[in-house]
Amino acid sequence: MERARSSAAPGRRNLITDVPGLLIGQAQDAAARTGVSVILPQDRAVCACDVRGGAPGTRETDALQPENLVEAVDAVVLAGGSVYGLAAADGVAAWLGARGRGYQLAASPQAPPSPVVPAAILFDMANGGDKAWGEDPPHRRLGRAAAAAALAHFELGSAGAGTGAMAGSLKGGVGSASVVSADGIAVGAIAAVNCWGSVVAPGGRRFWAAPFELGEEFGGLGPSEVRAGPEDWGLAKPIAMAGNTTIACVATDVALTPAQAKRVAVMAQDGLARAIRPVHAPFDGDVVFALSTAQRPCEEPANLTVARIGSLAADALARAVARGVYAARPLAGWDVPCWRDLGD
Repeated sequence: MERARSSAAPGRRNLITDVPGLLIGQAQDAAARTGVSVILPQDRAVCACDVRGGAPGTRETDALQPENLVEAVDAVVLAGGSVYGLAAADGVAAWLGARGRGYQLAASPQAPPSPVVPAAILFDMANGGDKAWGEDPPHRRLGRAAAAAALAHFELGSAGAGTGAMAGSLKGGVGSASVVSADGIAVGAIAAVNCWGSVVAPGGRRFWAAPFELGEEFGGLGPSEVRAGPEDWGLAKPIAMAGNTTIACVATDVALTPAQAKRVAVMAQDGLARAIRPVHAPFDGDVVFALSTAQRPCEEPANLTVARIGSLAADALARAVARGVYAARPLAGWDVPCWRDLGD
């Protein structure tokens, strides 16, 4: 077992789409400084959710509880736009339903399928973008466009749900990472990083996630100076800037039950704690989804396999957070500091 863990490595793309059966679509509105990221399984997928932030904005998360009827989803949406961004899932559901995808008790031309599309949103409303959209916010349109654009490769940084995000006092963004164990288990993560806390240690630009970096995927600076006092939060947002949230999804190709996926989501939340300080605050809305594409069986003992997947997912999510901030760039006309602006 130890040998298998130590020889794990990123997948070919180092993206969540290294998990077979997953695509990612993204769309953004640069003028409004907001966007949408859609995790699109090629077949319906078991999904669970864990909410730790004190100010979450979600859709369909109650349906994911293991005791409830629906055991699989058709997509997961991460969106900017605060409450307006929840409409992105409407666009995705419409796009899926028009293609005959969704949950059905019984096939009937009078009862179209009902796509199950859980979603979570982040607050990007105070970033100076044009939010004068009246009764027509762009997020439903962006959701539909993101679903239609789903591919195996996608942009990191200031794209999709991370378009208008801020990670503490730095430009935030969308990040992703993957890992494949020596025995072939694939695990990946995607995160839209708009946290209140800082992703870097005080006094420099080393990421809190540095101990988990594979290769030089977010700068290769190492963890040697990653330390801080009890309340030294470095580049966290000022307290007054209380519009935050990191929303994320982890995935594996191992077949999981809803209850097992829930445990993976719970364990994956530790990845946010490894990458952001502080996290899960009263004014964060941190949410992590967990997906299973069921491309391979869950080897016995199942509890050990689930524990391995949860551990891999937590590390992958920490790396995804750092990669999102590492790749982020300011949008035109938006003068905010980026990670690359920091001195050593």
